[in-house]
Amino acid sequence: MPNTLMWSSMRTLRRAFSTAPAASKPKTGIVMMNMGGPSHPSETRDFLSRLFNDNDIIEMGGGIFQKLTARFIVARRTPRIQKQYEEIGGSPIRKWTESQGEMLAKRLDEERPESAPHKAYVCFRYAHPLTEEALTEMKADGVERAVAFSQFPHWSCTTTGSSMNELWRQVKSLGMEGDFKWSLIDRWPLNTKFLDAVVERMEEKLSEFDEQSRSKVTIVFSAHSVPMKVVAKGDVYVNEVSATCKALMERWETRGHKHRHMLAWQSKVGYMPWMVPSTENTLKALGKKGNKHVLVVPIAFTTDHIETLYEIGIEYAEEAEEAGITHFKYTQGLNGSAKFVEALVDLVTDHLDSGKNHSVQYGQKCLNCQKPMCRQIINPAN
Repeated sequence: MPNTLMWSSMRTLRRAFSTAPAASKPKTGIVMMNMGGPSHPSETRDFLSRLFNDNDIIEMGGGIFQKLTARFIVARRTPRIQKQYEEIGGSPIRKWTESQGEMLAKRLDEERPESAPHKAYVCFRYAHPLTEEALTEMKADGVERAVAFSQFPHWSCTTTGSSMNELWRQVKSLGMEGDFKWSLIDRWPLNTKFLDAVVERMEEKLSEFDEQSRSKVTIVFSAHSVPMKVVAKGDVYVNEVSATCKALMERWETRGHKHRHMLAWQSKVGYMPWMVPSTENTLKALGKKGNKHVLVVPIAFTTDHIETLYEIGIEYAEEAEEAGITHFKYTQGLNGSAKFVEALVDLVTDHLDSGKNHSVQYGQKCLNCQKPMCRQIINPAN
C-alpha cells in the first residue's frame, strides 16, 4: 500500500508540472505483445501455419516432424477457420491494439515526461506485425528503452512465454542485443483498474436482462483452455485466471450484485486432455438443470477476436439455445474501454517507477523445462 500511494503521488506531481513534449523520435517503446489474428480472412493459412509450428504452444519438438504435421493440420483446418473469420469480418485485434497503444502513449507522454516521448508497437506472435517487424520499426525510430508488455493478463508458457521466447530469438537473430534496454510486464491478473474495466462490461450486459430476471442470471467466466500436460508441468495460468475470477466476484458483490458463477474453459484443439469443464459442456449442463439466464464473461481475452465473436457469440449462443437457455448474453471485449486504457497506463507507469526488470515469478521455470530462451531477458534496463 505505501508503494502504491508513493507512485500515485509521483504521478500527481508529474501531471502538475509536465508539458506536452515536442514532436521527436520516441525514447521509450511499449511493445504490446499478443497472439494476433488475421485482419483479413485471406491471412488465415499463414496465421495457422505459424501457430502450429510454434513448439511452445504445440509441443512436437520443433523439427521436421512438427513442420510436416503442421502442414497437414493447417491444410485441413484452413477452409473452416477462414469461413469463421469471414463471418466476423476478420479479426479486429490489430485495430483495437493499435488504438489502445495510441491512447496509452499519449497518456504516458502527459503523465511521465521523464521517459517521453513514448510510442506503442504492436507485436504479434502469429500475424502481422510480427516480432521482427516491430523490432525493426523500433530501431528505425531510435528507441532507447523498451518495455515488453504482455497483453495477456495471465501468464502461460503457451501465450506470454511463447511471445517472450520469440522476442529474444528475434533480438539475437537481428543482432539487436545492445540496441534497447529491456524490462517486462509479464502478468497482471489482479490489477484493480483491469478488474474495474471487466466489472463495467459485466454491468453493461446485466442491464440488458429483464429487470425481474436479473437475479436469476448465472455468470460463466470463459477462459482459453490449456492442455493438461501444460498444467502438470507447473504452468501458473489456471491459478492466475482463478484468482482474477475470485477478485471480480468480490468486487461484484461490493456493488450490490449477487449471482452464482462458474469458471469454464474453451477453444480446445485436438484429442489430448485439456483443462475442464469446457464452456460448451457447462452451458449444456446449466440448460439441463433449468437455467434460463446465462451471462458469459470472456476472462482471459482483453480484446475481441475469433474466440469471443465467433466461438462464444455464434457457436455457444446456438448451443445455449439448444440446451434451453432462453436468455444468453456475453460481454464485449475491453476494446475501446476508457477504464481499460486507465489500467494500461497504470501498469506501465507503476512498472517504470518500480525500477524492476520483471515480476519475481518470471524467473521461475516450469518443472523440467529445458528450453534455452525461456525466462531470459537481454540487456536488462535495471
